[in-house]
Amino acid sequence: MTNHFGDMTANSKAIFCIGANSAVANPVGGMKHMLQAKDRNNAKLIVADPNFTKTAAHADLYLRQRSGTDVALIYGLIHIILKNGWEDKEFLENRTYGIEEVRKEAEHWTPELTSDVTGVPVDRLIEAANIMAHTKPGTVIWALGITQHSVGTSNTRILPILQLILGNMGKPGGGCNIIRGHDNVQGSTDMGNLSDTLPMYYGLGDASWKYYCKGWGVDYDEFIKRFAVSTKEPKQGGAPVKNTVFEEYFYHDPQNPEDRNWRNEKGWSLSKWWQGVLKEEKTFTSGKLRVLWVQGTGITSMAHLAKIQEAVDKLDMLVVAEPFVNEVAILSDRKDGIYVLPVATAFENEGHISSTNRSGQWRTKVVEPLYESKADQDVMFLFAKKFGFYDEYVKGMKMATVNHEPKQVKDDFVWPDDATNEIARMGKSIGYTGRTAEMFRRHQANWQNFDPDTLMGIGGDVKGEYYGKPWPAWDEKHPGTPILYDMSKSYAEGGCGFRNRFGLEHNGVSQLASEDTTLVGSDVKGGYPQITKENIEKVLGITLTEEEKRLMGATWSTDHSGFILEKCREKGVVPFGNARARMIVWEFLDPIPKHREPIHSPRWDLVQKYPTFDDQARNFRVETKYKSEQQAKDWSKEFPIVFSTLRLVNLSGAGMIERTSKYLAAITPEMFANVHPELALKYGIQDRDMMWIHSPQGTKIKVRCYHTQMVTPDRICMPYNFAGVMQGVSLEDRYPEGTKPYTIGESFNTVTNYGFDPVTQISEFNAGLCRIEKADGEGFNTFFHEYGENRV
Repeated sequence: MTNHFGDMTANSKAIFCIGANSAVANPVGGMKHMLQAKDRNNAKLIVADPNFTKTAAHADLYLRQRSGTDVALIYGLIHIILKNGWEDKEFLENRTYGIEEVRKEAEHWTPELTSDVTGVPVDRLIEAANIMAHTKPGTVIWALGITQHSVGTSNTRILPILQLILGNMGKPGGGCNIIRGHDNVQGSTDMGNLSDTLPMYYGLGDASWKYYCKGWGVDYDEFIKRFAVSTKEPKQGGAPVKNTVFEEYFYHDPQNPEDRNWRNEKGWSLSKWWQGVLKEEKTFTSGKLRVLWVQGTGITSMAHLAKIQEAVDKLDMLVVAEPFVNEVAILSDRKDGIYVLPVATAFENEGHISSTNRSGQWRTKVVEPLYESKADQDVMFLFAKKFGFYDEYVKGMKMATVNHEPKQVKDDFVWPDDATNEIARMGKSIGYTGRTAEMFRRHQANWQNFDPDTLMGIGGDVKGEYYGKPWPAWDEKHPGTPILYDMSKSYAEGGCGFRNRFGLEHNGVSQLASEDTTLVGSDVKGGYPQITKENIEKVLGITLTEEEKRLMGATWSTDHSGFILEKCREKGVVPFGNARARMIVWEFLDPIPKHREPIHSPRWDLVQKYPTFDDQARNFRVETKYKSEQQAKDWSKEFPIVFSTLRLVNLSGAGMIERTSKYLAAITPEMFANVHPELALKYGIQDRDMMWIHSPQGTKIKVRCYHTQMVTPDRICMPYNFAGVMQGVSLEDRYPEGTKPYTIGESFNTVTNYGFDPVTQISEFNAGLCRIEKADGEGFNTFFHEYGENRV
């Protein structure tokens, strides 16, 4: 999120909401801000969604696009904007790169073609483009409806490109407000809870590992011995390397291309980890996954639940560490090898979280963990002790920067303050340096002294600081950055240009901002590169001492000494540079976003014109199909109905927490699908009948049919917040005593179609095909039978 909700309330004149339904989700507070912007600013709200949602009901203009055609839709808008000369020419000239390539692609997407591909009428496309181009500033909002596609990465690129063309980036009331969901989704991403990054978005290269090892006080050469490299006998007489965790020996053969140092490799993704067990597609590991540890995520909200069920059956061990029984624990009927560890809830923990707008917030413990439950960190500490790396695991919390070097300064740590300060000390890549435990506690104590529209502290001990210091907060004096890329503020006020990440030039064109683009108050005029040890003297016009040179790290993000940040503050220079926002990503399969039909498309004619990607021999750790799956046959002949997901206001994720509440469960006591009456009656399915939904993967679910006109006659939509029933079979007898939720149901993810984004490997939740038929018998809802409607 480049801006924040308060900024939208105060400043946005146009709001384009696509792939998000904030009236019921992600979080519901976002809807309040949209409505306040309409009231205060007369803001125009445009909502694009395949389903007529509760958010769409508040729209000034509603665009109903076919699932999986978001790139085409946005190109249609860009075509109209560029054709009429409505783009921000000065912004494009001074602060961006690649508009000509985008312009060339957009020429193809006439309103008529866009309408044919997306289903949005021509007049509505023209009206939407006109509103966005002439109602400034305008913001764009999106959520999972944009990301959860086989072209999710392209979707998330085309929307910022639209904002660059309109000149809305780095402006109050503008930007891209990606709604990151409920409690700490942004924070968990910042902490590297992904399989392809280290914390704070550091890559998996050895430079990053060395940076962290130094900051942790751990010897790098010893540390990397924990990573297995190969189980094969060496071909070139290589010496065995002992893996100190599992007490096994592995051989490393530099001449063997399959012999890899796994610390530099992406791990298994959450979307496709089960292939590490089932091995149905070619995988790239030295053995099978044997143990799954689930902590803090709803596995049953992941795609391909039938495959997850198969994998759980074949694991050596499954560990579930949750406050409630995560329903992955009851997928299998196995009698051993499953361990459920009760961990504490948010109310029994303390520490900081990061909200969707990058602000941090301190959360105070309400009660001590109840009964036998333990806090998450205590479970992990016990694990580290058991496997012999506890001392290294906690050492970073005992360290501080002393005389510009990381050193151990005490023999023990205080949780969570020292963990928070370790994150601040190490998280230079996104500017966590100013986000200390003392700061978070001070902000919590002064909630009443912040302006909700600007986030600025207006009195007391927080005057001049933005609430929660939205990152980057470069040092303890820095106020935080409420609006990314805002050049109208100085470095000391939270201003910055676009980050220089991709070199100084491309195809002979400078990647630095123009000479006319200078950050307010900066001693360095125009664009400049990210600051490194090699260029700092030249860029900043300074001379380093020999001691500074000796201690300084290679770049601003790996400089433990802090000298680079100190020198940048003195010159009013943001350390990550002042560059152009690139629209061309030359490392990607599609340097410019392209419309590609979903893996399972209802338009076989368009599959031929806009095919998906070539199959990938290696995506994360597994081979992944694209064209071979998409073009195996015309899937729409057997599966003619489009489906997508929806959210429920009373349930989040897999719903495993809320469905244990009698009152929340009563709002939606059973799993259902929204079906247009015309479509349902075509198959003889009356309102409230049970129905089967079949997928191209050979899976099926049995759900209640709700007749509604929120969907069109060619599509259905369903929530993904249920579990406890698997392909028509109730699993309720598998719940441990006293843990069965008040309501259970089929998981939508049992019928999610095959399909994964080539960059993130996120599943194609929102653009699949199915067929439906009437089902015999009743559903699986025992809620009212057991508890009675009158008691709720």
